[in-house]
Amino acid sequence: MPNESTRTVWVALAADLGIGLAKAGAAVLTGSAAMAAEASHSLADVATGVILVVAQHRSSRDPDEQHPLGYGREIYFWTLLAALGVLVAGAAFSLREGILELIHPSVTSRFAVAYVVLALSTCLDLISFRQSAGQMSNQARRRNLSLLSQSKTTSDPSLRTVFVQDAVSVSGDVMAFAGLGINQITGSSIPQGIVAVLIGLLLIRAGFRLVQRSHDFLVGAWSLTSLAPKGRKADDFTQPFQPTDEEGLRTFLLGYPGVTAIRELLATFVGPGRVWVIVHLEIDDTLRGDQVTALVRGIDSGLKLASEYIYRVDVVPLDRSYCP
Repeated sequence: MPNESTRTVWVALAADLGIGLAKAGAAVLTGSAAMAAEASHSLADVATGVILVVAQHRSSRDPDEQHPLGYGREIYFWTLLAALGVLVAGAAFSLREGILELIHPSVTSRFAVAYVVLALSTCLDLISFRQSAGQMSNQARRRNLSLLSQSKTTSDPSLRTVFVQDAVSVSGDVMAFAGLGINQITGSSIPQGIVAVLIGLLLIRAGFRLVQRSHDFLVGAWSLTSLAPKGRKADDFTQPFQPTDEEGLRTFLLGYPGVTAIRELLATFVGPGRVWVIVHLEIDDTLRGDQVTALVRGIDSGLKLASEYIYRVDVVPLDRSYCP
């Protein structure tokens, strides 16, 4: 998954760089507010792509004495910064351009240049979107989820960020086409101002959504569906296992020889596709020390074989008389 996500990020970065430069040039030549808003959006995506490359590199470092669980969660920190800083900055510029256009309408010229650049940009955005949506769709198929559900719950922030940005970019291209077309037909640049404001609002919505998801993973929010607060859906703001995953864990543990009950079962992500499981178990009081050691090792290896996402297992055996 990390290799595929790296490819997705690089495809998006290359596309956004070409798109951003082309749109910036077209905005200068045509004086179009919609093109200026789209240029700021694309250049913000470039900055996000650079941050994602850095994040993937830093989060892939091996565990050490100071970081025994590795550096996987660092990617959530960097993607949070990318969403909060870059996307909101792009949105602010788009809103500024749109509001200025509505207050002081300008004259747009060379519509043909704008249309050609937008057409090329849309093609590049669709290429990037095909890559990110394809990877997201493959993951969703393996998890028996819809594409949108997978985009909410995936533990890979690089993929989620690129997927959301690509979707917003394609939507922005369509809105920019509409704004330019209405401007050319009516002779009024007000529609372009409205489009620029809409693009800014769309970026703000996407940015806050990405910030929320990165925050949840960064602070290690609960990832088992049974721990979801009452009245809230598990995929609203957390990174849950599927109910079948949790049921499978409990079935495996309760069926393991020597285990009599589960006192506590916790799981949290320590990086993309890396789950840390902590389990407190009541065990048979008659087990000897070597048998308890064998039980702990067996559960550790069994859980890791049962799920590709389980990165580390900590088993705490307790006798029935133990009361915390």
